[in-house]
Amino acid sequence: METAMSKDDLLSRISIDPNICFGKPCIRGHRIWVLMILDNLAGGETIEAILEEYPSIEREDILACIAYGAEMIRNAFVEFPD
Repeated sequence: METAMSKDDLLSRISIDPNICFGKPCIRGHRIWVLMILDNLAGGETIEAILEEYPSIEREDILACIAYGAEMIRNAFVEFPD
């Protein structure tokens, strides 16, 4: 039985370096933006399809992107137009 990674373990897979990808959050060791992964998921892509498209990343990297997105909006309020 697999044990789930902690939020901190997941977030350690995300890197922000001003010299890499314009400082956008990326999967550590890759030039794959967190935003790109989240956009793919929001567009209906499955985790399996993303892993096929980016064979150098792992399932936990995708979960890390989701965890990062959740942390970014944890205390934010976004108003949507009616």
